Amino acid sequence: MTSRRAEYAQATRQAILDAARTLFVERGYFGTKVEDIAREARVATATVHAVGRGKSGLLRTLIEEGTRDDAIPVVLDDLATIPDPRELISYLVHATRVLFEHWSGLMRQVAAAAPQEPSVREAQEIAHQSMRGGFRLAGRRLAALGALRPDVDEARAADLLWIHLCNAAYFIRTDDLGWSLDDSEAWLNEALLHALCGTLTQTAAAGQPGRPNARARRDGDHL
Repeated sequence: MTSRRAEYAQATRQAILDAARTLFVERGYFGTKVEDIAREARVATATVHAVGRGKSGLLRTLIEEGTRDDAIPVVLDDLATIPDPRELISYLVHATRVLFEHWSGLMRQVAAAAPQEPSVREAQEIAHQSMRGGFRLAGRRLAALGALRPDVDEARAADLLWIHLCNAAYFIRTDDLGWSLDDSEAWLNEALLHALCGTLTQTAAAGQPGRPNARARRDGDHL
């Protein structure tokens, strides 16, 4: 049985993490002070240092916990078993779209601060490695299905997925070009199919081009 003290400690930790995320998104990493986080979480500044190891520790924890989300193993298991290349690509595109919707506010601030702060770059790399791991798995699966173009091996497939689906690519489409996420998702389904598989002929079971199927909508909440 969890003690009352342990429950309080966990609630305090979560309040600090929630406050840090909110303020990082609203004010940026450099615009947020530990004192601001303490005030938002309604705890002492010393408690933020003790629990979160300061701003850099809180940011790292937020990203590490995101990469350990319970839904991620489900998505990775699905990627290893989806039998149709178009369905696999659609599933992965939708999963990254939902992931971007959830994390874009924080990751935009991470990208802005990373060039100036080594600890932020380290946290950013944790997120990148988690995502690239999923792309490597998808590349291996497409190779096992015999779906990759002759000039694309599984390593290049992972690179192409990264180029199209990383946060920076989403920022270009949404921020610079003004694309909606629906437009982005539809384009990605076709662009990645061509880049990875060429003129692959699809079966009717794969669904309509540019539209995530029911499985993608159901299971693609996280990557």
